[in-house]
Amino acid sequence: MIRLARRRLLTLCAFAASGLAPVRHAAAQPGNKASVALVMKSLGDPFVQSMIDGAKNYQRHYASQLDLTTQGTLTDNDVAGQTRIIESLVAAKVDAIVIAPTDSKALVPVAAKAIAAGVLVVAIDNPFDDDAQEAANVTIPFVGPDSRRGARLVGAYLASKLKPGDEVGIIEGPPNDRNAQQRTLGYREAMNAAQLRVSATDAGDWTAPSGKSIALQMLYAHPALRGMLCANDNIAMGAIDAIRIAGKKGRVLVTGYNNISAVQPLLDDGRMLATVEQFGARQAVFGVDVAVKALVERRRQRDLSPYMETPVQVVTRDKTHAPRA
Repeated sequence: MIRLARRRLLTLCAFAASGLAPVRHAAAQPGNKASVALVMKSLGDPFVQSMIDGAKNYQRHYASQLDLTTQGTLTDNDVAGQTRIIESLVAAKVDAIVIAPTDSKALVPVAAKAIAAGVLVVAIDNPFDDDAQEAANVTIPFVGPDSRRGARLVGAYLASKLKPGDEVGIIEGPPNDRNAQQRTLGYREAMNAAQLRVSATDAGDWTAPSGKSIALQMLYAHPALRGMLCANDNIAMGAIDAIRIAGKKGRVLVTGYNNISAVQPLLDDGRMLATVEQFGARQAVFGVDVAVKALVERRRQRDLSPYMETPVQVVTRDKTHAPRA
């Protein structure tokens, strides 16, 4: 399962300028195009859009070898929507599906049906749940970062600005999202290591309104709060708005996750302390590339490496990055 095997995609950094990965392997079958579908979460999320843009850019460079379709849902938690998309793609007989699942557990059954129908399935951004995969007797590769490691890095950076005993809050993502679970674990590990007190934890839904609402409750319930660790940048932007409303600007440090373009002004003026860059566009590129390579080599689902890890970096106001995890 995912926890038992890792393979780092070290070549990711070599393509930082172009955002592309090599597909020399695809030339092995000239005239035989692979059909790959990219299935995403909320199309309105800037991070999701960056992943789609990266995959489309990849396809444009290798159009003779790859047919790529992209689909997504209106919201981050639309399990039914992604289920319908997968079922339609299986009916359309695509060769492979690269998916950022809205729910790490609930999407496993339909993904298993796709695999049984002969479709390769690869996860990006959010891994499928290990136990759910085992119950369905499938292994779905995950191409993406170690969210727990990224959370530890940004948590350690927050801790460096506070002192032992200070109170912090964690605003999580959806409870059934493995990314959210891993980020919370990483945050807690960093706080424990720094002897900071996690006085409040609550789950959001990846959106700014949920972050704002939860942060307001935390600020009023815990007036000594000195930091907020947020599961993504949208939640962090909501928390920053809550801090403004509560009249605590500059007194509560906020971290995010994803490094979307909208947080750059917040980093620049100090309203956000730090975020995590997980290279979404190139993450999607590598997910598609893994699928294409597997199709060309005629590899079966069970032959694919369970985990191909991509880098994370902490981004701060001065734009310097912490060492890669």
